Amino acid sequence: MKIIDRYKKPTPTFFRKLRNIGIALAATGGAIIAAPIALPALIITIATYLTVVGTVATAVSQAVVSDNENETEK
Repeated sequence: MKIIDRYKKPTPTFFRKLRNIGIALAATGGAIIAAPIALPALIITIATYLTVVGTVATAVSQAVVSDNENETEK
């Protein structure tokens, strides 16, 4: 299965929730990194990790496909 075909197929419910959490983590980390105020290095480091984890979770969750058509209708 090609990657483009994989991304076009429906995603199971659990992984849709995980994808949304990953998007939220990446957005939160990006907002903290882009903050116009000076923040401690520890907070910037944590925000960087949040962004990376959120991005990876989103990409992996989107790549999972359901073989069962009934799973995606819930």
